[in-house]
Amino acid sequence: MESPRQLHMVIRDLANLPDFEVPEGYALRTYLPGDEQAWADIMNTGIGEWTAEKCRERLITQPQFLPYGLFFVTFQGKPVGSACAWRKSLDEWKVGILHMICVLPEHRSKRLGYVLNLAVLHYFRDHGFGEAWLSTDDFRIPAIKSYLRIGFEPHVFDDLHEKRWQEVLRKIES
Repeated sequence: MESPRQLHMVIRDLANLPDFEVPEGYALRTYLPGDEQAWADIMNTGIGEWTAEKCRERLITQPQFLPYGLFFVTFQGKPVGSACAWRKSLDEWKVGILHMICVLPEHRSKRLGYVLNLAVLHYFRDHGFGEAWLSTDDFRIPAIKSYLRIGFEPHVFDDLHEKRWQEVLRKIES
């Protein structure tokens, strides 16, 4: 049996995004050549199995990769969280995809995901994108709370997703 598709969320207007501040002790920067292993290490804690080579092959060498749209939160100079501005195709400049958001476990619950999400959304807005989408999983309740706080809304495209969203929102409200 095929597993259900991920949940989707959309923010249709990037004009009035909230500002954000990086928490004390942390810094925000964009991709630098050589960050592939650090990126893989971050993603290995929440987004599957990654290597530096897989990051280069599946992400960095793709034509829709935007180096200044890949953000890292660092702690003592070491990347501890990441989020990526992605496009569906090379020609896409209206709808961005908030992609590959992850923070190392020991740095979670410090609003770093919120900062990373907003850094990517500000990047999209500042580069002329009008809206953004993301995919997520039902069990990522803290992340979904963060997305909702920013202004993302659930995107429902079938009855199964309607039921799944009802359950996720029930968990958030309880």
